[in-house]
Amino acid sequence: MDLFPAENGPKEGDRLPPLAARMRPQTLDDIVGQEAILAPGKLLRRAIEADRLSSVILYGPPGCGKTSLAEVIALATRRAFERTSGVAANVETLRGLMRQAAYRKANGGGDTILFVDEIHRFNKAQQDVLLHDVEKGAITLIGATTHHPGFFINTPLTSRSLVFELSPLSEAAIRTLVERALRQDPELTALGATLEPDAADWLASVCEGDARRALNALEVAALSGGDRTGPAGAVRITREAIEESVQKKAVVYDRDEEGHYDTISAFIKSLRGSDPDAAVYWLAKMLSAGEDPRFVARRLIIFASEDVGNADPRGLTLAVAAMRGVEFVGMPEARIILAQATTYLATAPKSNASYKAIQTAMGDVESGRVLAVPHALRNKPVRSVNAAERGADPYLYPHDFAGHHVKQEYAALQRRYYEPDGQGYEDVIRQRLERWRAAAAKPAPERVARPPTKRGGSDRKKQTGKRS
Repeated sequence: MDLFPAENGPKEGDRLPPLAARMRPQTLDDIVGQEAILAPGKLLRRAIEADRLSSVILYGPPGCGKTSLAEVIALATRRAFERTSGVAANVETLRGLMRQAAYRKANGGGDTILFVDEIHRFNKAQQDVLLHDVEKGAITLIGATTHHPGFFINTPLTSRSLVFELSPLSEAAIRTLVERALRQDPELTALGATLEPDAADWLASVCEGDARRALNALEVAALSGGDRTGPAGAVRITREAIEESVQKKAVVYDRDEEGHYDTISAFIKSLRGSDPDAAVYWLAKMLSAGEDPRFVARRLIIFASEDVGNADPRGLTLAVAAMRGVEFVGMPEARIILAQATTYLATAPKSNASYKAIQTAMGDVESGRVLAVPHALRNKPVRSVNAAERGADPYLYPHDFAGHHVKQEYAALQRRYYEPDGQGYEDVIRQRLERWRAAAAKPAPERVARPPTKRGGSDRKKQTGKRS
């Protein structure tokens, strides 16, 4: 059975399809860079090889191989392959495709894979049209999306499908695909095209895990940007030709060597030094060089706690929101989100008091300064039988006292770990701690008359028979 009929392919005299289309894999072993889901023994591979595949949702960034994988699944399972797009199809189109699938199966034509690219573009009504046929197995749906299915695809549809995340291709995987194209593609081999090593390395690093972008740039460079200085007039593709084909000049930034670490170091130190202009420049350099925006977002989250801390508690909230935004939106728009977080954190008041507190406390614990939990703070169900000797309820419930604060021993410490230094909001925290410490030197206050309250999580757990 011909899964991809010739009448849909190029005819004599037609322009060849792009190199990325010509180099689509034909078998599971041809797919590179997705070993996490396709290595021998993995669930998806087992289901394909056993021809027991239910409907599938594939999500991942552009150029990671979602369409190629769908076509390979059709070839491996020898099912008919119908494709459509969330941009172009409507409800009537979907119903027509499913009628064709039903007719094919009823007349001995076998099962059908319906591939829906950009399935997140379908509205709820369009997605619901697919449910009935998916549920009864009339079609095998393969949906592809660059967005997380949990946000953009109806729960009834995802619950009936296996969901797999495809990763951006590594630089090694991109180089493998480029080298394969130079060896196997008839058009490139006819030109005798070769790619200089530094051009191959730069192309792999700048394409951000997008195989389509890398292969199309290679083809453009070979056909228009290479020179004929190779043996017998063969095309030699230089780094300059690749830069022009990608329409992006190289930035001196090696993600495996000093350039990477020096630039991220300059970025963090500019943030710490409260220089938003320098920080944005280093951010721009990293993004222009193809740095993973998620890496930058993770560093911003760390910085927000380590160097801003409680001087501006909103900094951590903003940094975490930036991380979610980067994953949700992707490049190139993610650069705006990162720039907002960068400029906010650069101009925020700074404090490393929380960082110093945990470092010192961790040092004490690791050096053997391990304290027992005071009896008053222990979970009631596990208190020792002689608790009555220390009073029926030695724990002082802070909400029963004025200001919702009362001095009692929470740990037998002879030192302080957290010392807010008065920057930004930490000045408010510092003043509050000073008031509490001054109050602790005075006689114990009396409880304030309040309505009865349940005292803490451990008391509630006791009622349910659970232990903390």
